[in-house]
Amino acid sequence: MTLDRYTRWQAAPIHLLISAVIATLVVGTMLLVWYPQPYFLAAGGITLVLLLVGVDVVLGPLLTLIVFDPKKKSLKIDLAIIAALQLAALAYGGWTMFSARPVYVAFAGDRFHLVAANEISPADLDKAAIEYRSLPLAGPKLVGTKPPDDPGERENLRVAMFMGGTIGLFPQYYVPYSAVARDVVASSKTLATLRQKNPDRVADIDAYIAASGKPENALRYLPMRARRDDVSVIVDPTNGDVQGVLAVDPW
Repeated sequence: MTLDRYTRWQAAPIHLLISAVIATLVVGTMLLVWYPQPYFLAAGGITLVLLLVGVDVVLGPLLTLIVFDPKKKSLKIDLAIIAALQLAALAYGGWTMFSARPVYVAFAGDRFHLVAANEISPADLDKAAIEYRSLPLAGPKLVGTKPPDDPGERENLRVAMFMGGTIGLFPQYYVPYSAVARDVVASSKTLATLRQKNPDRVADIDAYIAASGKPENALRYLPMRARRDDVSVIVDPTNGDVQGVLAVDPW
């Protein structure tokens, strides 16, 4: 490319367009694979994306606008450094989003917990059953939890939960979701209760019911704790099967 054909006011928009296309492809892939809806907002993904876009899409073209001068002998080197910085920022942002991706939806007691990859200790992962020793890559996996029988372990877990943790952060206590489905049904609440808690979201709740194609009495909900926004998990009251997630405050 012959750089002396362009002014800084032409080069910066071109750089912005290229950066925006690359960022769109990367973020789109992340959202489809690592943060499938409706977990993106609940997991705080919007903050990570804004940081990624802010650094990669805005800062790079802005630096090009500042340094671009077709008469500079070092222009190609300057642009190469900017590109390298952008790639480094993109790699770092991608790794951050990968590390914070939701990997498990764990039912515990009377609620679900959305668990991120970086919330699980590798040491605890090694203690888990073989099917839970690798973190899912394409969206969170639904699991149940069972407190330990050992008194010492139970006390350690109690302390961890007192400090703000949850049993969902300890994969060694994961069990198949089918093992807790009966508890899910017993803990579930009617959507009428959800309406009462959210009078300003009645239309959204009714729209979800209509879209489901099921009568209201065939749907119930439980809370799901998440890093950013708590949401409502919709379940079948007969077998505990998860029907979907509604972005409505369950509390």
